[in-house]
Amino acid sequence: MFSRLVCALFIFFTGFSLVFAQDGKGKLDAAATLFPTYDFARQIGKDKVNVFLLLPPGVEAHTFEPKPQDMSRINKADVFIYTGKYMEPWVEDLLKGVSNKNLVVVDSSAGIELMAEDDHDEEEGHEEGGHNEDGIHEQEEHGHHHHGGKDPHIWLDLGNAGLMVDNIAAAFAGKDPVNKDFYLANAREYKLKLEDLDRRFREAFATAKHKTIIYGGHFAFGYFARRYGLQYDSPYEGFSSNAEPGPKAIAQLIDKLKASGIKYIYYEELLDPKVARTVSQETGAKMELLHGAHNVSRDELQKGATFIDIMEGNLEKLKVGLECR
Repeated sequence: MFSRLVCALFIFFTGFSLVFAQDGKGKLDAAATLFPTYDFARQIGKDKVNVFLLLPPGVEAHTFEPKPQDMSRINKADVFIYTGKYMEPWVEDLLKGVSNKNLVVVDSSAGIELMAEDDHDEEEGHEEGGHNEDGIHEQEEHGHHHHGGKDPHIWLDLGNAGLMVDNIAAAFAGKDPVNKDFYLANAREYKLKLEDLDRRFREAFATAKHKTIIYGGHFAFGYFARRYGLQYDSPYEGFSSNAEPGPKAIAQLIDKLKASGIKYIYYEELLDPKVARTVSQETGAKMELLHGAHNVSRDELQKGATFIDIMEGNLEKLKVGLECR
């Protein structure tokens, strides 16, 4: 009788511990490197996961260097989510210093085919002597040098974003099987929102007068342009925040903008839009933010900005700039 009582108490307290581990004091802790993975994790985990953004608000993603306190937070986390080795090449060294053997590491790019630098040249018509449908003359060797020869901005293709959501949800479900159905259901619901947004982009661009995005920043929208049959032009070569276009490249962009009849030039978030400003002053084109969602400002974060909010804002600005009916 005594042994049965002990066994029953053991089962009771074991079950209680499992439940307690998932209550308000026992939520999963997840570290996310960039804003897209941070927001995806929030949408999937909701009130069962504490998600923190490793990249400080307002910091440009390409210049970020993790600090010792970041390592401390990661060591205490249950799940670590990053975009992929080409976007965050520092992750490999960072993880070598992690002592938490139970940490689940999620490469959210798993299963996604990355675009190579040559893919951009082919998709965008950057060939010697070629003209795109907006009458913009493309110069030879106007390529964009990406991280390790790959474009890591996978989240701007909403199909890729859905795969990233799946990867994160699978990690949460594996780490916290008690709430597996909760995470997977949230992921399905969120992917429906991505699919609806994707449909709205397609419908808008089907009526666009212009099919070229003129961008005064380090162009991150290669996947986006390919998905929707758009072209783009930027005076920058590559994504390094330290890279600066030369006067010749800027002058060429000014000539192309004048020839195209396009009335807008877009600039990127969190950096001084000096190139776009110069082009605007020379051409009269209006400046408009096209947000790559790498990161958000402190004000945006405090106001609860989401990835879908940002992309909906991009949709409205592109509808104006590309003159969609």
